[in-house]
Amino acid sequence: MSGVEIPRDPADALAAVAALRRLADQIEDAAVEQAMRAGWGWPQVAEALGVTRQAVHKKHARRLIAAGVSLRRR
Repeated sequence: MSGVEIPRDPADALAAVAALRRLADQIEDAAVEQAMRAGWGWPQVAEALGVTRQAVHKKHARRLIAAGVSLRRR
């Protein structure tokens, strides 16, 4: 892999991957919430993320409802 420094110790490399995944999930959660609060629908969010509407709904709906976000119906 050019341009990417991977730690020599596999434990360190895997810990870095896990940390990046957690960070990516946090950023996704915030971005989806921002989009839904701005009036986006599930299809728009799904297209932007490159996933299905069902996948994004399953992953985020419960958390958004708990956060008081008003979700649009289709």
